[in-house]
Amino acid sequence: MGLWDIITWIVVGGLAGWVASMITGTNASQGVVGNIIAGIVGAFVGGLIFGLLGGSGFTGFNIWSFVVALVGAVIVLFVWKAITGRKTAA
Repeated sequence: MGLWDIITWIVVGGLAGWVASMITGTNASQGVVGNIIAGIVGAFVGGLIFGLLGGSGFTGFNIWSFVVALVGAVIVLFVWKAITGRKTAA
């Protein structure tokens, strides 16, 4: 994995984590670093899920990778909220 791959994971992960945090209502509580972490973990989880379903996972800097990371990040954030018991602000 080269430097460009790492930068791609951070950028796509950050964007996906931010959008996922807005979907799940956790944006105000987790901040930029939390968004990036959720997105990177989400990209990994999404890649595993899509791979198990016969599709391609995270493939670089493109719209498909963003969708994979977003789906994974939403799943990660919902699981995190369920484990920690955090409620969203209305």
